[in-house]
Amino acid sequence: MQQMNRREFSKAAASVMATAAIGKHVFAQATETVDAAWYAQNRKFVQLPMARVAYVERGSAPSTALFLHGFPLNSYQWRGALERLGKYRRCIAPDVMGLGFTEVPPSQTITPATQVKMLAALLDRMNVHDVDLVGNDSGGLVSQLFVAAYPHRVRTLLLTNCDVDKNSPPAEFVPLINLAKKGLFVKTVLVPEIADKNLARSAGGLGGVYSYPDKLRDETLDIYLKPLASSGLRKRQADEYAVALGENVLVPIREKLHRWKGPARMVWGLKDTLFPLPGAEWLDKTLPGSRGIRRVDDAKLFFPEEMPDLIAEEARMLWDVKI
Repeated sequence: MQQMNRREFSKAAASVMATAAIGKHVFAQATETVDAAWYAQNRKFVQLPMARVAYVERGSAPSTALFLHGFPLNSYQWRGALERLGKYRRCIAPDVMGLGFTEVPPSQTITPATQVKMLAALLDRMNVHDVDLVGNDSGGLVSQLFVAAYPHRVRTLLLTNCDVDKNSPPAEFVPLINLAKKGLFVKTVLVPEIADKNLARSAGGLGGVYSYPDKLRDETLDIYLKPLASSGLRKRQADEYAVALGENVLVPIREKLHRWKGPARMVWGLKDTLFPLPGAEWLDKTLPGSRGIRRVDDAKLFFPEEMPDLIAEEARMLWDVKI
């Protein structure tokens, strides 16, 4: 082999350094923490007929997972799951209409049914045919409606504590619905919690449905609540969606859920008083493809945000991911 001259050596060294730099950059992207800064920098919008929908996505795998958040949260709820599952799926988490950063015109009706139409339009625009569907709270309600309306578009269904059959709305949510009917839910419940984060973390505030409310950061509460109080329109739309959640739309789709045979799994927090374990047991009996229930001790409604490792573990098993 001929000895390499100085110019050839310099070119080779530069090539190696460039390759290493690219590799380092790719690794940094793969391990980047999905936090508030990431969320703000990576938020995207897509204009659909019914709304300008805000969403975040993580990963570029051939298969797609769709994450649906609860009320009154937004897609930031799923940040930990996206961070852990982005290597296995293209993970998409939108803000539903009336919540988060999605912008909805005053004329658009906001109900669970119109959320389903919005999600179908979003997937169409993103050229996504079918998804692994993950839902919590009202996002679990919408997930069930999506299965009923588009059974061919759902590969798997992972549900955490949410509305189920007759328990929709849960009794504890009815007083908030009654406030929303008067246009007072955001004004009298959420606005004071924006001003007083200790109130928000209290048992009487949003913290009451978290397993570890003391860990709720001020910036997290602002990400969830401030958009809903940012204008008179936004306040009215959040109230409108709360009122719409007062109508039971699940009992009519019982048979459609029973006919859907895709793999399903329920992961249920046992300290949640809004959606207790019998809901998960009903789903387990109703969904032919159910792979059972994982019971989570000491977990309340919004535990998926607090326990992303657990959600990622269950998702990988349901998706038959080989690690």
